[in-house]
Amino acid sequence: MKLLNGKGKYAPGNLLKSVVILLPFTLLIIMLPFSLTINSSFSSPNKVYVSRSSYDFNVTEIKRCNVFSGEWLPYSKGAYYDNETCDLIIDQQNCMKFGRPDREFLKWRWKPDECELPLFDATLFLEIVRGKSMAFVGDSVGRNQMNSLLCLLNPAARPEDISSRYATDPIYFRRWFYADYNFTVVTLWSPFLVRSSDVHSSLTNLYLDKADESWSGEVKNFDFVIISAGQWFFRPALFYEKGQVVGCHKCEQSNTTELSHYYGYRKAFRTALRTIVNMKGYKGVTFLRTFSPAHFENAEWNKGGSCERRKPYRKEEMKFDGYIFETYKVQVEEFRGARKEGRKRGLKFVMLNTTEMMLRRPDGHPNNHVWGHELKNTHSDCVHWCLPGPIDTWNELLFYKLKTHHKSFISSLQGFV
Repeated sequence: MKLLNGKGKYAPGNLLKSVVILLPFTLLIIMLPFSLTINSSFSSPNKVYVSRSSYDFNVTEIKRCNVFSGEWLPYSKGAYYDNETCDLIIDQQNCMKFGRPDREFLKWRWKPDECELPLFDATLFLEIVRGKSMAFVGDSVGRNQMNSLLCLLNPAARPEDISSRYATDPIYFRRWFYADYNFTVVTLWSPFLVRSSDVHSSLTNLYLDKADESWSGEVKNFDFVIISAGQWFFRPALFYEKGQVVGCHKCEQSNTTELSHYYGYRKAFRTALRTIVNMKGYKGVTFLRTFSPAHFENAEWNKGGSCERRKPYRKEEMKFDGYIFETYKVQVEEFRGARKEGRKRGLKFVMLNTTEMMLRRPDGHPNNHVWGHELKNTHSDCVHWCLPGPIDTWNELLFYKLKTHHKSFISSLQGFV
């Protein structure tokens, strides 16, 4: 074996020295695949295996599959964080702080049928969204997901709460900034997505053809928008279109046409998604996170209903049908229409199809383990999700989508005119 010296001539005398130098790198290349195999799926979520040098986002190594079809399987490693390692959990979701005695609900992980769902990597997530912004638009369950994301990112970076810099209510419109990554994440409160006003404490006017300005006036400059809504549409409401009452849901007014909540839900999502499609200058990626089911048992939410189960349903134990499926179907139909129109403008629409998987998690809610439950006239919370808890899976899925579609997302964000 002969090696070229710096002058382009062969230098046989340098052979031994060159072999010694090259040997460690050769061994590293040989051993790397074994290391990756050992650190594959269902490893401990407390470990990060992606090095800084791998942030080229080569997503070809990730098998793409339907990650939303699968089963909850036992997972002994437990959660990514707890209420001691993350102090960003609000009291309404801090189940352990307020006395939830069991931890078994934390020892399940979503397993897709056809592949493995990658563990959440906080550092890699932040690298993907470096220099960008993300908005969670919707109700308090959407804020629940944002709070989960804050805790999942907490091991890698600490955000600054910049909510007070804005004129909006800091309780409902929270804003966080990760200075090291120039990344902003916000929650924009809009439980109906469309314009609304209260008639009285138990009846709301919904203007189904008018997007709520609290979010529609802000999202134009965001790179990622996660939109969701659900439980508020079961409340009594008067429906308006073109300034006129067209019907109502549970309004008990004899001269008004009774319409189902599906009507208002469809119209609201149609208006919200079309607003995004037609928004001048918007070039972000829009995620629709599908309907999050509640799990009240034995009675309705305001009549003593509770959620005391301690493990997930198996697939055969809980059918995906009835009003939950119909509500979900409305979203899917409106999403498909918006995605089709959005493609004409070069916009990306992505679905986080979480409804069926969460239907099987009656064990993941706070129930009565929340602040203030000892007070009179309070209700069990079987709508929101404990932190940590199964809602963290939503952000694992968000991470998967960001990672596997990273190149196309960036192309969309940079190439839009």
